[in-house]
Amino acid sequence: MQLPDDQLRAGHIPADLYRQIPSGTDPRSVVIVQQAPRSYKGPIVLTFVVVTGSVVVLLVLAFVVQVIAGAAIGVLSATGGLSYTINRTSKRKKLRSH
Repeated sequence: MQLPDDQLRAGHIPADLYRQIPSGTDPRSVVIVQQAPRSYKGPIVLTFVVVTGSVVVLLVLAFVVQVIAGAAIGVLSATGGLSYTINRTSKRKKLRSH
């Protein structure tokens, strides 16, 4: 029994608490109530929800920006204000024979 919690579980009253008991009180009838240990489940779940929500918001925002950009390019190219071409060049080099 090295920890105060072990002493309290075993029924021993620490000296600092023993001095606070009113005189004439039977120490065997004293009940010491301890605070429950802290649960970390709530903060962990909250952090997970916040991170997941942030990722979802960023994905939706990226999708909306992509759709708006595609629509803007479509409108501008239809009105003649912008032309957008994709060039696919072959990366293979032709060998020239001498």
